[in-house]
Amino acid sequence: MFSLLTIFAGSFVVGLSGAMAPGPVLTVAISETLKRGFKAGPLIVLGHAILEIVLLLLIAAGLGPFFQLPAVTTIFLSAGGAVLLWMGGQMVITNKRTTEDALNAKGAESPYGPVLAGIVLSVSNPIWIIWWVTVGMGFVMQSLQLGIAGLLSFYFGHILADLAWYSFVSFSVSAGRRFCSPVLYRAVFIVCGIALIGLGGLFISKAV
Repeated sequence: MFSLLTIFAGSFVVGLSGAMAPGPVLTVAISETLKRGFKAGPLIVLGHAILEIVLLLLIAAGLGPFFQLPAVTTIFLSAGGAVLLWMGGQMVITNKRTTEDALNAKGAESPYGPVLAGIVLSVSNPIWIIWWVTVGMGFVMQSLQLGIAGLLSFYFGHILADLAWYSFVSFSVSAGRRFCSPVLYRAVFIVCGIALIGLGGLFISKAV
């Protein structure tokens, strides 16, 4: 049987490898940090963590196989792709106004933008669902052998990996923000938007 420390360490390492992979959360973390500063990364992780505790409980309750059904996968791919297309389109269309707000430190008052982004991006990403019902489910089953303590060790190891990585990303982007010109800002937002559109198209193509 695994120990609590083994579960925590394994969850952290696997979680970090997943967090470091390029994807929609990383893309939005960069764009939100440009608008809001360092706090954007941790706030996105907060939204991500809220959703993950719900999914973790569902899997622990035995609903993991439901998420593996082909029809469910198709629904998540289609819906997730549509959300990413919309978010990417908004970033491209509104990049000028967003750049002006970021440079003038506007729009940073409310934390709900990045928190909701963390929730929406997670639930709209079918790769996230697939990870949880495969790798994640394996960890959950092992963790449950140690009861609630094991499950909490797995969860906090996983979330701390996300927090460590996205805090690092936000710090790096925020520290370099002072050197960004308006043209570079707009270029970053457009590239991030196009990346989300591309990911959205990829998800939808896999659903049909």
